[in-house]
Amino acid sequence: MAVYLNEVSRTFGEYLLIPGYSSVECIPTNVSLQTPLVKFKKGNKPPMSLKIPMTSAIMQSVSDDTMAISLAKEGGLSFIYGSQSIESQAQMVARVKSYRAGFVVSDSNISPEGTLDELLMLKKKTNHSTVAVTIDGSSRGKLVGIVTSRDYRVSRMNLDTKVKDFMTPFEELIHGNKDTTLKEANNIIWEHKLNCLPIIDDEQRLISMVFRKDYNTNKKNENELIDESKRYMVGAGINTRDYAERIPALLQAGVDVLCIDSSEGFTEWQKIVLEYVRKNYGDTVKIGAGNIVDKEGFRFLAEAGADFVKVGIGGGAICITREQKGIGRGQATALIEVAKARDEYFNETGIYVPICSDGGTVHDYHITLALAMGADFLMLGRYFARFDESPTKKVNINGNYMKEYWGEGSTRAKNWQRYDLGGDEKLSFEEGVDSFVPYAGSLEDNVGLSLSIVRSTMCNCGYLTISELQKNAKITLVSSTSIVEGSAHDVLLKDSRQIL
Repeated sequence: MAVYLNEVSRTFGEYLLIPGYSSVECIPTNVSLQTPLVKFKKGNKPPMSLKIPMTSAIMQSVSDDTMAISLAKEGGLSFIYGSQSIESQAQMVARVKSYRAGFVVSDSNISPEGTLDELLMLKKKTNHSTVAVTIDGSSRGKLVGIVTSRDYRVSRMNLDTKVKDFMTPFEELIHGNKDTTLKEANNIIWEHKLNCLPIIDDEQRLISMVFRKDYNTNKKNENELIDESKRYMVGAGINTRDYAERIPALLQAGVDVLCIDSSEGFTEWQKIVLEYVRKNYGDTVKIGAGNIVDKEGFRFLAEAGADFVKVGIGGGAICITREQKGIGRGQATALIEVAKARDEYFNETGIYVPICSDGGTVHDYHITLALAMGADFLMLGRYFARFDESPTKKVNINGNYMKEYWGEGSTRAKNWQRYDLGGDEKLSFEEGVDSFVPYAGSLEDNVGLSLSIVRSTMCNCGYLTISELQKNAKITLVSSTSIVEGSAHDVLLKDSRQIL
């Protein structure tokens, strides 16, 4: 007969951390959030670690190259979505690996045959005051000039005036070449009192721009996640269908770590992919697997060779797997069981396999709870979808700015490979929705705020590292009445606040 689990399946919102003793050294600035990304043997250092315990989800509406660069600057990692062509995904990875901090690929470009009217529309769209003039109007075209607000006056010019008639021509520009370092570029900018410095190649094609306003930003990114060649690190999602073609292309593009993207990972399909990687690349290629919700699933993937294991089924904001199929588990309960299995596996084998909590995170304090329950890092979708850096549109709905956010199991994404069980190559029914999330601004500001809450909470508990928190945290269940008591109650608030 069926096995019945008597334990209630619980979520993060049903738990609280118990404060502990805090020494004078236990202050937020002393907290380290570094955490292992991939498995390692007892006594050894992890081959790869994160500076912060945050990764962005393998989703069309979350993780592209722009998100990857921005998150790597903060110390986290993006897994670029795999529900696109192999070529397109590899190009995104390559753009992250070739990105030079401080060197910005121009996204405000116009041809010399363009008009003042077209220029004004472009500036309104991008909100940039400096526009590169290239022969074909592309970001990589031959640079023939620059336009800034000092080059024209709308009140004294016709809107059909050609850009070539008022731009600052190339011959009058100070520029750098492809070998110019960021330090050299900034020195040129300060020496000549420039607002920007175009960087060109040997054929005068525009490569990038260095801006004076970015100087302080470039100096303060000390927590960035970089490889041995000082390039930003980036991950990528793969599936169990075209992995033999996709993996080599991603490795050629420079990807640092892979992850099998699947709604349910306790399958022979994932074992086949892991065996393929180990047979062809040994341990040089790092690859995570999942998702699972119990100790049996973890043990299966760990023994199959996964470098990390993702935990969570049906807990994402846009996921309706539980509603559609009736499978899954409360994220907190799943994480607690898998963390215990991870520790048992470590004691038996001497191999530590990190686990990633994927889904169920609603409030910032849930991040700290997930870490205390045993997660080494989290994968977040809705959280990152709200930011400027996500690849979706910002729209105004009833006076409120929102960002589009859709699941990989929605008819919009049509990522049938993620839900593949070996049948027809199609998405038979939806396991995700198409939605909006409240726009929240920049990734840098929001991640900084979230992590300040995590660090502060860890200090309240008396711990300066994630491993200390995992080993010693005290966690209590709370009643529904206690949950009400824990927020503002029995008062009339002066301002209306929306909880994200």
